[in-house]
Formats: sequence, C-alpha cells, structure tokens
Amino acid sequence: MSTDVVVVGAGVMGCSIALELARAGRRVTVVDKAGGFGLGSTSASSAVVRFNYSTYAGVAASWEASFCWRDWREHLGCDVGDLVRFQRTGFAMLDAEAAPRAGFVSLFDAVGVPYEEWDGATLAAGIAGIDTGRYGPPKRLDDDGFWADASGTLGAIFTPDAGYIGDPQSATQNLAVAAKCHGAEFRLRRRVVAVESSDNRVRTVVLDDGTRLGCASVVNAAGPWSSGLNELAGVGADFTVKVRPMRQEVGYVRAPAGYNPAGGAGVTVADLDLGTYIRGEVGGGLLVGGTEPACDPLEWIDDPDAANPNPTQAVFETQVTRAARRLTGLAVPNRARGVAGVYDVADDWTPIYDRTDLDGFYVAMGTSGNQFKNAPLVGQLMATLIERVESGVDHDAQPVRFTGRHTGLTIDLGEFSRRRAANTASSGTVFG
Repeated sequence: MSTDVVVVGAGVMGCSIALELARAGRRVTVVDKAGGFGLGSTSASSAVVRFNYSTYAGVAASWEASFCWRDWREHLGCDVGDLVRFQRTGFAMLDAEAAPRAGFVSLFDAVGVPYEEWDGATLAAGIAGIDTGRYGPPKRLDDDGFWADASGTLGAIFTPDAGYIGDPQSATQNLAVAAKCHGAEFRLRRRVVAVESSDNRVRTVVLDDGTRLGCASVVNAAGPWSSGLNELAGVGADFTVKVRPMRQEVGYVRAPAGYNPAGGAGVTVADLDLGTYIRGEVGGGLLVGGTEPACDPLEWIDDPDAANPNPTQAVFETQVTRAARRLTGLAVPNRARGVAGVYDVADDWTPIYDRTDLDGFYVAMGTSGNQFKNAPLVGQLMATLIERVESGVDHDAQPVRFTGRHTGLTIDLGEFSRRRAANTASSGTVFG
C-alpha cells in the first residue's frame, strides 16, 4: 500500500497536520496505537488559549492560532457535526521573578496582542476573592515559609482575548473529521514497528499487523512516544535540543463563590509566584495545575505507557493548597480528583517543528504541555515546511518563513529548529 504522507499520532497535533496536508492535496494516512482521537496527551490538556511566551515566534504563533479557535467552523472548512467552543475569559499573568512582565509587554507590543497592565488594586477588583500578596518564590507545603505573610503586593498583565477550549478531545475529533472530509485516512489501534529508508530517504512505515505503507514523507507527531519513533527511524543525533517524557497532573475542584460570574468562567490565572495556574469552567468547576517550580521534583519517565494514569493525593493537595492561598474562598478537598497525562518536554520548553537529517522525515514534537493552543496553526506550519523542503528549499541554511492568514505576522520556523541554540529567555516552565 502507498500514500504520500504518514502522520504518526492522532492527537490534536497529528489531526491538525493531517487536515492541512490533505487540504493541500496530499494523500495522508494517520496511524495511532490508540482506538480514538486525542486519547494521549491531548485528553489531559487544560486547553488554555493564551499568548504569554518568551519568544516572538511563540507569541506570534499563539496570536495567529487564536483566530482559528474563534472561528472554528471556518477553520475546519466542512461540516463536522458538533463544534467545540472557545470560551473567552481573559488571562491574568501575575507578576513573578521567573517571568517578568517587561518581557511579555515588549513581545505583545511587537506582535499586536491587546493587554492591560494591572496593579494590585485592579487585580483585586478584576478577580473575585483573589489575594494579591507576594509570597514567592514557590515553596513546598512542609516549608514553614509557605505560610509566611506576604512581602508585598502583586499586579498582573491581563490579556482580554485569552480563554480556553472546553473539551480538547472533542476539538481533536473535529479536526479528524475535517481531515477525513478532505481525504485523509486513519489507521487506529496500530503501532509503528519499523521505519525503513534507503539512499537517506524515508520509504516505508511498517505497522504491527504487517501492513507496509510506502510513502514519500513521515511526520512524527507521536507526543511522548516521539523519541521512540525517532529511534526507529535512526534520527536525532544532530538534535541540539533534547526531549523527554514528563508526567503531570491537573486537579479538579469546585470554584469558590463569585469566581465564575453569571454562569460563565472566571479569569484564567497564571501564578508563578506560588507555582500554580487556575482555569475556570462553565458550570462552576476549576482546573488547577502546576508551573514546575524549582521546589517541586519533576516526574521524568522512561516509558509513557507505564505512567500512572490517576491523580495522586500528594500532588493534588500541593496544587490546590497553593491555589487556595491565592483564591481565599477555595476549599481543599480531602480526596484527589483530576487527570494525569504525559508531556514530551523539550530542554527549553519550546517545541521542535522541523525536518530531520533523514530526507522526508519530519517532527512536530517537544510540545511541552504548552502547544495545544497552537494546534490549528501547527498543521499549517508543518504543511508549509514540508511543501517548501520537498520543493528543494534548504531549511537548515535558510529557514522557511510562514505568514499568518489572520494577522499577517511572519513566523521564522527556524525558531523551532532541532538544531537551535537553547532558548535562554525561557522561564523553564510550561509557560515556555
């Protein structure tokens, strides 16, 4: 059997890439070991749509992608049934030493992202029940300093156009159905067991049922399994940025009174001062995640399939207690509730969207838990990259540049190169 492109991974990235490649007229086959769409890292995403990144390319990509989410039907380009909805909440990035506001302000100005600079009084007025005290840097709960009085007052950078997608798995389903509308095929419950090449060109993807898919190109969008797929293909030796799987948890609690006004969802809050983030949900729920503070151990894992899929009491209590320090009306339940997932984390928390030294083998990996919001655009970036490289462009020497249809912004794809210098401006957290 033959196809033009094999996309490995039917998460939000793989389905978006499949849609854009199929829309460009290529025959696309998507392979995933799971029995559905978005059942890996995607299903555990908090699906926050924000614009706070440490690079121009990161901010520009998230701003362009936000317009796709706002007009999701138009982006998909065909009838896919029930559509996911973008919930506009606004996003408050609280002041913290790990991510100074000056860096965000300069990038927002360069990209054109609307924002407001809030002082402590404005922050208190904008988010019901918030404690504006400065408590950082983050501390463990068993550190006496965790309960110390505030050393000052925090403000925030507020971006009114941010929000979230309520169901990341349904968003992936929408993309998969749209990809099928444009001719893409899906092979679920199938594992890739070999990637064959000759003359430094990818030729065939072999599946666990013996199927051999002859192809001109392969896109590795396998999330935390992406490094293993690279090993099968014999690529990765020239990567200057390494990627490892990391297990993460997100807790679920009831929001305190007043946080979700008029049945909507309260402002999403990034609190690197205490080491947590908070995202409301329509109906009174609250998602609470961590921001990888230095005081917390990171749970690196060797085998994503062996990761504990259930939230743990220790992590739940830590994250929700930190959130309760910030939202004074938040109760800390005595039983863990939430989701656990695995990220493929790059050294500098910036993704790799690139070719490799094996012709025809491309990667969309190292998404580090912060790229769901960019998924609609990533499909376009990868489709453009593949088209240009397969047409003879030397992307390593002269990086492909992409111009966003909605914003007109130009994004240098060299910023996502496998061979880039590490992003020294990174916060070293999920915020990139």
